[in-house]
Amino acid sequence: MTTKGKLNYKKTFILGFGFFAISLVWPLYNNYVPLFLEKFVSSSTLIGGIMTLDNILAIFLIPFISNLSDNTNTRFGRRMPFILIGLPLSAILFIILPFTTHSFLLMMIVLTVLNVVMAIYRGPTVALMPDLTPPDLRSEANGIINFMGGLAAVVVLIGGSFMYKVNPGLPFWVTGIIMFFSLFMLWKFIKEPVRGEKSADEKVKVIQSVKEIIKSEDNKTINVLIAILFWFLGYQGMEAMFSRYAVNYLGVGDGGDSALIIGVFALSFLIFAIPAGFVGTKIGKKKAIIIGLSVDVVIFFILAFMGPEGIIPFSKIAMMGLFVIAGMFWALVNINSYPYVVQDVGENKVGTFTGLYYFSASIAAIIGPLVFGVIVDLFGFSKLFFIVVISFAIALFFITRIRSKKVMVT
Repeated sequence: MTTKGKLNYKKTFILGFGFFAISLVWPLYNNYVPLFLEKFVSSSTLIGGIMTLDNILAIFLIPFISNLSDNTNTRFGRRMPFILIGLPLSAILFIILPFTTHSFLLMMIVLTVLNVVMAIYRGPTVALMPDLTPPDLRSEANGIINFMGGLAAVVVLIGGSFMYKVNPGLPFWVTGIIMFFSLFMLWKFIKEPVRGEKSADEKVKVIQSVKEIIKSEDNKTINVLIAILFWFLGYQGMEAMFSRYAVNYLGVGDGGDSALIIGVFALSFLIFAIPAGFVGTKIGKKKAIIIGLSVDVVIFFILAFMGPEGIIPFSKIAMMGLFVIAGMFWALVNINSYPYVVQDVGENKVGTFTGLYYFSASIAAIIGPLVFGVIVDLFGFSKLFFIVVISFAIALFFITRIRSKKVMVT
């Protein structure tokens, strides 16, 4: 993967197709599924709760499966067997989803099964990057991989907004086809390193790893996992509610228009994903995360005062401009967070720590829409961005508490 300390960009971009496939699903899911649910449910709290049911399954499955992939050894590798099962099943279910919107029960069954099979390959796919990349190059590699993820978000949000106007099912069908192409690229070009079979004593256990983190004198891992929980709580809650916020509060039109507004956030993230990796390598991952969170707290504080009930009149252009800046600095946070979690971890625990990273993110995905739904029901859509500000500020507090001694976790 590397030659004389330099990143193999071709292999890293191809590896990014795995994250590309993952990132195709969630923007569409979060933008359009709430609008599908409005046909059957009127309560924002209940819609927010339904949006988290899938993550309740994922919160247990992703750490378990990521840890299982650490302890797996096949002729296909450690991670690839899970990708070969989960990715094609996810694509098929995503293609089926628009055909279920006439039945609440049928739609809920497909959504639940979709998220179970997504959990099968999500952690192992992400763990491929540190498997194949030395620690000092992981921020750069993660920048490229998240560039691919950002590209996926732009394709499905901005491109999908136009497809949605033609046929609400079209973005889902196109996404399913692209997911199959991503699977082909990974299968064809990514070969995992051959590893020996582990003895029973060498196999990593999730609970044991968590106990070691809690007891460790190095407070880095526990604090960064809590910070990840809070910044994803703010992001996930905003993303889950934004389509209804834009349509019902700002009056921008339909779901396609809301996707276009938040799509510039994804576009900005896409543009700055690779530079954010270089910044993290240059100034350090922790410092890059602190800068990103600090600026985004200010941006979302400004957005909180924009709208019919705010002191700043709503302007579509102004909001999109602020989202561009927010996406730029969100890249500093998001690109450097996962490499920061696994940078001092031995190769036998990469999958386990990947699972813990997703454990925090999945809790946020459960709590975020629920919290935002309750706030909206109680106080209205005008309070949406205030919750983002509070969440990001708490995450910033925990990141600044880190006093890591950089002890290798083996």
